[in-house]
Amino acid sequence: MAKAAKIKEETLETILFNCRNHLRGRAPMTDKRDLLLTLVFLKFIGDRFKTQQEKIREQEESGQKDGFVEMALKNKSFYAKDGVFYLPDECFWDKLITKPAKDMAVAFDTCIATLESNEKTLKNALPKQIFTKTALEPAVLKAVVDEVNKIDRSRFHDKDLIGRVYEYFLQAFSINADKEEGEFYTPHSIVELIASLIEPFDGTIYDPCCGSGGMFVQSKKFIEAHGGDMKNLVYGQESEPATYRLAKMNLAVRGIPYDLGDQAASTFTDDKHPDIKVDYIMANPPFNLKKWWTNTDKNIADDARWAGYGVPPESNANYAWILHMLSKLKPSSGVAGFLLANGALDDSDTLEIRKKLIENDKVEAIIVLPREMFYSTDISVTLWILNNNKRGGPWHGRQLRNREHEILFVDLRTWNQNVYEKKYVQLLPDQIADICKIYFDWQTTGGENYAKPELFYSARIYEIREKNYSLVPSRYIEFVDRDIALDYKTALTQIGKQTSELLKLQSENAELLKHAFETLGYKVEQ
Repeated sequence: MAKAAKIKEETLETILFNCRNHLRGRAPMTDKRDLLLTLVFLKFIGDRFKTQQEKIREQEESGQKDGFVEMALKNKSFYAKDGVFYLPDECFWDKLITKPAKDMAVAFDTCIATLESNEKTLKNALPKQIFTKTALEPAVLKAVVDEVNKIDRSRFHDKDLIGRVYEYFLQAFSINADKEEGEFYTPHSIVELIASLIEPFDGTIYDPCCGSGGMFVQSKKFIEAHGGDMKNLVYGQESEPATYRLAKMNLAVRGIPYDLGDQAASTFTDDKHPDIKVDYIMANPPFNLKKWWTNTDKNIADDARWAGYGVPPESNANYAWILHMLSKLKPSSGVAGFLLANGALDDSDTLEIRKKLIENDKVEAIIVLPREMFYSTDISVTLWILNNNKRGGPWHGRQLRNREHEILFVDLRTWNQNVYEKKYVQLLPDQIADICKIYFDWQTTGGENYAKPELFYSARIYEIREKNYSLVPSRYIEFVDRDIALDYKTALTQIGKQTSELLKLQSENAELLKHAFETLGYKVEQ
C-alpha cells in the first residue's frame, strides 16, 4: 500500500508570494499594490471585528441580563471603545469571501464605499473602485482572495503579523524606494531605537512625514511593552497620496487613534496641524529634500516656524524639518528623535541656524548610525535628539541632572556586524539596550569626563564653539591613531630578533634535510 504524500506546510512568505504571482502581468504595479494591501486591510479589520464579537458574547456568561448581548453586538460603541470598526454584513470579510467569483469585484468596491461613508477616519484612506478598475478575471481575484484568507493569527503566531505582511508588500512593490530625497520605509531596529531613547509612553506623538505610519506602530509596541495603552491621538502628515492612504489603513487596522489631516499635503506649505504642541516627535524626514519651497509659496519666508532662527535654505530642507519639529514640541518638556543625512551636522549654509539651536540648548544628543541600514541606500545617517528640558528633574522613573550647555555625541559606525538577509545592517536588542544605557547614564550621572574612546563623548558648549558649531561626532570623540601610538624602535628590535630566529631555523632545517638524503644514499652538493 503506497504511503500518502506528505502535504508541505505553507509558510507565510509562500502565501504572500502566491498573491503576487497570481497578479503577475495582470495590472499596473501600483494597482496590484493597492489591491493587495486593501484586501489585507479588510481581512484584518474583519478578524478584529470577529474577535470583538467573541469578547462581547463572553459578557453573557458573566451574568448580564437577557438581550444585552444581542443589543451590544449591534451597537457601534461596543466596538469603537477598543478601536474596532463596526462592520455591516457587506463589509465583513467572512461574508465577502462567500460571494461568487463574478460578483467579488463589485462587492469589495461597495464595501470600500460603505466604510468610507460610515467611518470618518477612513476618509481618503482606501482606493476607490480599485477592484473594478483592475478588471481581473473573476477566477484570478478569487485565487488572490483565497490566499489572503490563509493569513491568520491562529496559524502564524507572529507578534506583528500585520507588520510582516505590510512590510512584504511594501518592499515587493517598492513604494517610493526610488526617490532620491529619502526613504519611504524606516527599518524596524531604527524605529525601535528612537522609541527606546525618547520613551513616548505618556503623551501625544507627532510625525510630520509619517510615511506608512511605522513610527506610530513601533510606539504602540513600546508603550504596550511598558504596560501602557496607546489611547492618545497621534498626529501625522504625509504628502504622497498613496502613502497617506496606506498610513490610514495601517493605523486603523491596529486600532491606533489618529489625525493625519483631511488629505495628503506638504508639511511646509500646507501644515495640517498648525496649532498643536506635542510631548514627543518621531520622524524620518526625506533626506536632503530640494526645492521644498519657492518664492511663489505664500508667506513661507515669514513663517513663524523660523522665527528667531532664520529661513532654511531652499536648496535643502534638513533644517526646515528641524525647525518645524521644534515648533511643535511643548516648550518646557517636548522631546524629539529623528533622522537626518550626515551633511546636516556641519554644512556651511545652515551654520547660523545650527549655532542658534546649540546656543538655545535645544540639541541633546547626536548619534551617527552604521551604514547600510536602509533598504535602498547604503548611506550613514544621524539620529538627532532635541529636548526642551535639559535642566533636570524626575523623568520616567529617573532623576535627571542638569545637562544645560552639554551635548552627547555617539559614533556607532562600527556597529555593523549584524547583517539581515545578507544585505541590511540592523541593531540587535542588546545593542539598543547598550545605546540607551550610554544615553540614560549620561542624563543621570554623566557630565564632565563622560567619554569612551571611539564610541561617545560629552561635549561642553565651549568645545563646540571652538569647533565652529560642528556637530560631527568624530570631532569630539577620541579616536586612537594606532600608527602614531606605535613605538618604532621597540618594534624594529622585535622584528630583527624574530627574523634572526627564522634564519637560524631555516639553516637547521637545511642541515637536517641534507643528512636525511645522504642516509638514503644520495649525494648532496653544497
